[in-house]
Amino acid sequence: MRYDLVIFDNDGVLVDSEPISNTLLAAYLTELGHPTSYEDSLRDYMGAAMHRVHDTVLERTGQRLPDDFDDVFHARVFAAFERELKPVPGALQLVEKLAADGVPYCVASSGSHERIRVGHRTTGLDRWFGEGRIFSSQDVGRGKPAPDLFLYAADRMGVPPEKCVVVEDSALGVRAANAAGMDVYGFTAMTPADRLAGATQLFDDLRDLPDLLV
Repeated sequence: MRYDLVIFDNDGVLVDSEPISNTLLAAYLTELGHPTSYEDSLRDYMGAAMHRVHDTVLERTGQRLPDDFDDVFHARVFAAFERELKPVPGALQLVEKLAADGVPYCVASSGSHERIRVGHRTTGLDRWFGEGRIFSSQDVGRGKPAPDLFLYAADRMGVPPEKCVVVEDSALGVRAANAAGMDVYGFTAMTPADRLAGATQLFDDLRDLPDLLV
């Protein structure tokens, strides 16, 4: 293994949550008078922390989203997760293999700690991600594309940035990993390869990742 730490994005990489959350986000923004398609949501918000939604709407319309926007949105998302969420194909087997091989790994997500935990409980990933392996943009204040979250995760795991690899499926995440001085493997199962320009390498199946990391 050429890396001392594998840092996973969560949504879209470990749990197949992006279709669920972006469908709900587009619908809620439209409901509030900010017409947004599913494709718009993927383009503008995939991989982003919630503050980006607020900032973008304010910049484009001059209007602030309701104070309870995050709470209402997350309630809808968590309910949908309980009904529909699945692990990304190969995710459970991949993390099990890393653990068996003694390869350090963690998750660094733009989502809240609660969102990460709900998704992991629903999909069975909670077995492999204890509290010390979960990092959220809540921990650093600035989400991707700022490098803060990845640098924080590396520091907490005791690994220098140049010895880390990030597994990402969003353009914002690739930019954040680049800014952190880390290699980044772009997961193209859902994201067009041209949107992940800047990735060290591209791949489309988690089951191929162990062979790519050696």
